[in-house]
Amino acid sequence: MSIALSVLFLLGMNQPAWAADAAAGAKVFNANCAACHAGGGNAINPAKTLKKDALVANGKDTVEAIVIQVTNGKGAMPSFKGRLNEDQIQSVALYVLDKAEKGW
Repeated sequence: MSIALSVLFLLGMNQPAWAADAAAGAKVFNANCAACHAGGGNAINPAKTLKKDALVANGKDTVEAIVIQVTNGKGAMPSFKGRLNEDQIQSVALYVLDKAEKGW
């Protein structure tokens, strides 16, 4: 019984960390990304939105893929390396995936 309670406790501990990262990501997104990606759109290239189907189609549907994109930039998207730290970029990736999953 105590093992089951311990597991449930530890699983519950992970939930607030995800929420905190997504909440932090929302602030970073609004300050740095929303000008081009408001509402999950893309003001520069409408075919490459942050909507779930577009993320999947473009191979950007994982935290790792989004972190690489934000860090290094590509095409018209600038690199945010040096402007955002690793934690901020990770939080933005979590936020984008969370919003995409919920349909923005």
